[in-house]
Amino acid sequence: MLNYATVGSNQLDAAKGFYDELLPLAGMAPMFDHPSGGRLYSAPDGTLFGVLGPHDGGAASVGSGTMVGFAFETRAQAADFHAKALALGGSCEGPPGLRGAQEIGAYFAYFRDLDGNKLCAYRWGPE
Repeated sequence: MLNYATVGSNQLDAAKGFYDELLPLAGMAPMFDHPSGGRLYSAPDGTLFGVLGPHDGGAASVGSGTMVGFAFETRAQAADFHAKALALGGSCEGPPGLRGAQEIGAYFAYFRDLDGNKLCAYRWGPE
């Protein structure tokens, strides 16, 4: 089972502000500040997410094909998470909506954070 993910940032103060506002919609709260200048967030189930400065001291870069997904209980929650990310300065990579066959119920909304990291809010199954 996957239980944590991190993204890098070259503008940690702005990134922390972005995630401080966004992640409560996913049930996550700041856990502690990281020595890199970033921050780790946690959910009650133990899931962790971090925005960090790279360990090697180099510039953070966006991974080609890398994406972090946040699961929600309803499609409305996924859409709200996407909308909040855009309101905070993120960019849309795919508006909220069904992906694939209707009966699969794959509802996804894609966006990029302030550094260009790709994230997704999703809900599997019927509403």
